[in-house]
Amino acid sequence: MRILLKLVLDCDADAAWRALHSPRAVAELYGPLLEMVPMDAAGLPTRLEPGADIPVELRSAGLTLGQQLIHVSDRRVASSEGDVRVMRDSGIPLTGPLSVLDVWDHQMAVSPAPGDPTRTLWRERLVIGGAAAPTLWPMLWGVWQWRGARLRTLARTWAFDPAPTP
Repeated sequence: MRILLKLVLDCDADAAWRALHSPRAVAELYGPLLEMVPMDAAGLPTRLEPGADIPVELRSAGLTLGQQLIHVSDRRVASSEGDVRVMRDSGIPLTGPLSVLDVWDHQMAVSPAPGDPTRTLWRERLVIGGAAAPTLWPMLWGVWQWRGARLRTLARTWAFDPAPTP
């Protein structure tokens, strides 16, 4: 089963790509509904690097919903309108309700928006599988609609670098 998003965001593709690799930016996409808490004592890395395995706990209103392993890989796909950069999270839910899924394949693609390179064409695909997928799909679809709304809101802030501290 699939859940798809296709949005044009108010930031350039480089800013979206940086945010996609920022654990803090990714965690903000689910806020305030969900909190992504690192399970490693060292905390979350500053950047999601290809090949990394990052265990996190998902919480809502102080309740643990389960643990998730984030496994990152990156690739580029050439297109007639320029490169499309794709980040794939092929990790898997470890505990909680989502752990009954046999398949979790989350891919996010960014490229300059057609006709406006100052904006980003963001495409996202989540593929889930297993006997419980039809039951979990409506809940995940709702979360992905929330995620899409948060993407539109937060993307406007991604292009701005903080002022240097003295």
